[in-house]
Amino acid sequence: MSETPWLVVPAAGQGRRMGADRPKQYLPLAGLPVLARTLERLHQAFPRARLCLCLDPADERFDPAWVPFADWRRVTGGAERVDSVANALGAIAADAADEDPVLVHDVARPCVTVDDLRRLHAAVVEDAVGALLAAPVADTMKRDDGAGRVRGTEPRTGLWHAQTPQGFPYGLLRRALAAAAERGVAVTDEASAVEALGMAPRLVSARRDNLKITHPEDLALAELILAAQDDSSSQ
Repeated sequence: MSETPWLVVPAAGQGRRMGADRPKQYLPLAGLPVLARTLERLHQAFPRARLCLCLDPADERFDPAWVPFADWRRVTGGAERVDSVANALGAIAADAADEDPVLVHDVARPCVTVDDLRRLHAAVVEDAVGALLAAPVADTMKRDDGAGRVRGTEPRTGLWHAQTPQGFPYGLLRRALAAAAERGVAVTDEASAVEALGMAPRLVSARRDNLKITHPEDLALAELILAAQDDSSSQ
């Protein structure tokens, strides 16, 4: 086993909820595309990591100069995120050992901190079931009635917001995704595929500023977060 992680970054999505003229990974964030900012942060934590970047085959916006990793490969992205991850795992089958840690990270999460990345990696290395960054739910949770009204209030005790990266041993993650596809299990994130095998990944408490850029207002918020993090690290 190598403790140096494989990084899988699905970046083939179209980000239609942003309502922009390009996929959200190519929108400008503090002078660089979101994709470049995310890869930059991952490289700060894992400069020797091996990267699989999942891109649409027809993507003409991507510039290899944005990739700071020496060891990386472009992988064909799939119709869904889970398809992209499965393609990446297949692409490294000849090089990855079953026990190698694989961290899957959303391209739209450029604000994840180096400390959280390294703590997640440490948890994945020591836990055979894997782990994910997550934050305990702080807000009151409401369930709707399907018609725009409150049906009830859900207890938030024990609820967590799942984040990324999510990390697992290569062999386990590949087996979990294959089993989910065979059984028709909906895979909303990598952890859900592992859970479907009857396993319980570890929750690694993460900072709440690990924002996922999804809506137009998130881009401005991400820029503020990055600036605040830079100010904090320079003090």
